[in-house]
Amino acid sequence: MRVEEIEELRAGLQNSFDLLVKKIDKIQIGTKEQFPYGWRNAGKGRTVWRIVEEVVTQNLENYFKEFNLQSIAVAESEVCIFDFECKLQGIENTAYVNIKTSVNGGKSQKDDISKGDGLKAFYEEDDNKTFFVGTFFIDFNEDMTIQIDRAVVFPIAWIQDIYVNPSNNGNLQSKYYKNIEDAVKRSDSDFYKLFTNALAFAKSKKDAKAGDIIKEPEGNYYKKIKGRWKEVQENGDDIEPTLF
Repeated sequence: MRVEEIEELRAGLQNSFDLLVKKIDKIQIGTKEQFPYGWRNAGKGRTVWRIVEEVVTQNLENYFKEFNLQSIAVAESEVCIFDFECKLQGIENTAYVNIKTSVNGGKSQKDDISKGDGLKAFYEEDDNKTFFVGTFFIDFNEDMTIQIDRAVVFPIAWIQDIYVNPSNNGNLQSKYYKNIEDAVKRSDSDFYKLFTNALAFAKSKKDAKAGDIIKEPEGNYYKKIKGRWKEVQENGDDIEPTLF
């Protein structure tokens, strides 16, 4: 899709998710009697992300008209790269959405966005399809409820740090997908070109042997030395230090 079409879908989804957050409000996990010592080590995003995902998708599926959706279809397989696909009222393009959970106040780090090979197959069907990450920000309350504070809809075509981790199952990762102000607006086809370059580079790094020299998408060259990577010249020689 073109940038304008992506933005139209993103704005519509953001409005739908804002309505959803107001409807859900809190999710009751237990009682103080059941948890006399509170959340302890369970107060983490990875503990409750599946519950939040289910609450989000089930509410969207059951009350879709309340959230300005024409239709919604939840993914049938857990290995699918998106949680659901939907159409918004008045918009013909389909949005594919993956739900994530983030704890308010958590540290910023590179998170897994999608499996690289799965994402490549997704775009190979049609590189104009648009994939969104919907992040729901939560707090853990003393009454053993999860408070959904807000949601952010982010097109993965707009992430600024297109990085595929060769040592983590070839996953696309990013730390800039939780704030739309960090977006680098581009079309899906432009993103696909950058992404496939990053995926190929990650595979080269994974398969490289000691002494191999590979070129990254930005044009720099790296040499594998004792399991580590060193930036070098194209012929493998050391880069001359810059004098000031």
